[in-house]
Parts: sequence; C-alpha cells; structure tokens
Amino acid sequence: MKYGESTFDIIYLIYAAVMGCLILCRRKDSVGKLMGASVLILGGGDAFHLVPRVLNYFIDADFTAWLGIGKLITSITMTIFYLLMVRLYQKLFQVPNARALNIAALMLCAVRIFLCLLPQNHWLQNESLMLWGILRNIPFVALGCLVIVLFFRRRSGIRAFRFVWLLVLLSFLFYIPVAVAAGLLPMLGMLMLPKTVCYMILIGVFFRYASGKS
Repeated sequence: MKYGESTFDIIYLIYAAVMGCLILCRRKDSVGKLMGASVLILGGGDAFHLVPRVLNYFIDADFTAWLGIGKLITSITMTIFYLLMVRLYQKLFQVPNARALNIAALMLCAVRIFLCLLPQNHWLQNESLMLWGILRNIPFVALGCLVIVLFFRRRSGIRAFRFVWLLVLLSFLFYIPVAVAAGLLPMLGMLMLPKTVCYMILIGVFFRYASGKS
C-alpha cells in the first residue's frame, strides 16, 4: 500500500509541476496564465500534504502537525484553484458583466478560508470533528457547484472543455466522503486517488488547449 500510494503521489506532484510550467511556456496570454497558475497552485498546495504523507511512511518520526498543517494549506489552495476556475470560465467564454459572479465566488472563497483558519479544526492535531468537516466544506462545495454549473452550461462552446464539468463533479463526489467522514472510516481516504486522477485529467485538458489542440 505505502509503495503504491507513495509512487502515485510523487508522480502526480511531478506531473502537476511540469505541466503547469509547460502550459505557462506554451500559452502566454491571460488564459494560459490562468491555466498554468491554477495547475501550479493546485499541485503546490497538495505537496504540503502529500510530501509529509509520503515521508510518514518511510521515516520514524511524528508528522502529525505537518500532516495537519498540510491539510490546511491544501484546503486553502484548492479553494483558490476553483476561484481561478471561475475566472478562467469568464476568459474562455468572454462573459460580460460578471460582477455578480465574481462577488459570489469571492464570498464563498473568503468564507471557506475563514472557516478553515478557525482553531476548532484542530489542524495541529491532524484531527477534526465531523461537524467542522461539514461546516468548512459547505462554501467549498457551493463554489464547486458554481464551477460545475458554469462549465456545464457552456459544455458545447469549446470542445476541449466539454467534460470539465464532469471532472469537477466526480472530484467532489470522491472528495466529500473523505472530508466529512475519513476520521471515522480511514479507508475512505482511498477515494482521494480517483479524485487526484480527475485532477490529472483536468490538467491534461488545460495542456491540450494550451498546445492549440481542440
């Protein structure tokens, strides 16, 4: 288990870093910058959680605090990732008069980060009550639903992005059980693997579009 999961995590982190840089190199307009930055933020944030997790398998040391802090950082960077997805949607489809959309996305992002920063989450102990797992994910799921609806409505607009809504939906379906109940049922943590696969496919979509392929 530890070798398979650790190998997968390392491959994902390298993949995200390389693809993010390639996207930025291949497309230098605002769309390319948004895609590249979002990939690097996603992978970089995940590294704060996955690297201690991998080290915890092979080094005899207490990584409890590092794992908890890593989860906090990942929670924040994932939120920023979806905020950038809203902005990417506007750029891709040239959406005018998006003030209300931007305000809604920013408010959900701010509430999510605020809830994540509260001490009741017990990040340093790497444990959290189910109640707080639910509370801090309400605005995050709402932000994800916003992204799903936006890309679903324009699924026929750009061929490369036609299944983005489905990838985001699947990633949340895999993520929610882990975020809410992994403390009670640790085996639910395995759902993070297919969730990460969804992210890798999404990164591939960004790279394909940045390379000029529809």
